[in-house]
Amino acid sequence: MFFHKKDPIHSVDVKEANPRFAQLLLEQFGGATGELTAALQYWTQSFHCEDPSIRDMLQDIALEEFGHLEMVGKLIEIHTKNVDQTEAYKSTLFAVRGMGPHLLDSQGNAWSANYVNEGGDVVRDLRANIGAEAGARQTYEALIKLATDEGTKNTLVHLLTREISHTQMFMKALESLGKLTDPFFGNIQPDSTVDIYYNLSTNGKDERGPWNSEPTFRYVADPGAAK
Repeated sequence: MFFHKKDPIHSVDVKEANPRFAQLLLEQFGGATGELTAALQYWTQSFHCEDPSIRDMLQDIALEEFGHLEMVGKLIEIHTKNVDQTEAYKSTLFAVRGMGPHLLDSQGNAWSANYVNEGGDVVRDLRANIGAEAGARQTYEALIKLATDEGTKNTLVHLLTREISHTQMFMKALESLGKLTDPFFGNIQPDSTVDIYYNLSTNGKDERGPWNSEPTFRYVADPGAAK
């Protein structure tokens, strides 16, 4: 059962409407890294999760993301509502689609369920979610740099902040499972190459770091000679 409260989870206040900027905001409404994608991704994942506490977390965050979708939708609505038919308006997607949000990204591509990344394993899903939050944060950061209206910018900063919060929650959930830094999950044991690093790019100096050094990895400097 769902209930909708008409007050958004965070204030949305726009002083200077800009339909061209509203088209950029569509990226977070109907885009690959947008709030609809996140909400449906976490909600779907929750049904596969056997751990009741992590399931509850996924559903809580999913519902917050729906709230964020509402905020982005309100921003788009305000930035396109009662705006003069200027060249800026005519040159945007809203000239054909009409004012308000649409299930499109900023380039006019329709939202797709292919954006939803869920695989039926809680470790795999939580890791995918960390990547999803990083993508959303990057998009919000770009939007904030382009925003000229302070009210819009404040809302976007809040949305970016919550992406960081959700990332921390997903990391803590992985930590509770003992899988924050452990790459192994599932039931099939890896073969003997699991700790091998192959030096396959040989242009210039070969770089070394913890990703290809002992004690975690055996470094194969010349994979061709090792055959």
